[in-house]
Amino acid sequence: MATALFVCLHNAGRSQMSAALFEREADGRHLALSAGTTPADQVHPEVVEVMREVGIDLVDRKPRRLTDDVADQADVIVTMGCGDSCPYVPGKRYIDWELPDPRGRSLDEVRAIRDEIAARVRGLVGTLDGSHQPSP
Repeated sequence: MATALFVCLHNAGRSQMSAALFEREADGRHLALSAGTTPADQVHPEVVEVMREVGIDLVDRKPRRLTDDVADQADVIVTMGCGDSCPYVPGKRYIDWELPDPRGRSLDEVRAIRDEIAARVRGLVGTLDGSHQPSP
């Protein structure tokens, strides 16, 4: 079982969508965490709305600050737009997903971001499934 940490600036959009979609795709085979370098007060309303469309409710999720303790738990860290403020933890696998911030965008634009994240999450889970096979 692997743990993926999804990191963006405010932990209110991209990282929240990524973690939720990862949880659904992994179906208990892997764990998801999310955090932000400067967390917002709540998940962006447009993100909550487009995630509800695919049966995921983010209304009760709270953005949280990225700490060394959170980063230490991860096997893979997926960064999204946090640049130099993203942590570097030696020995961790890093992936950078260049995705636009959904805050303030139209619902159609946020849907497109959600769908791109879903495709990337499917690929990541597939990779983790292949690299974390149980021993015979």
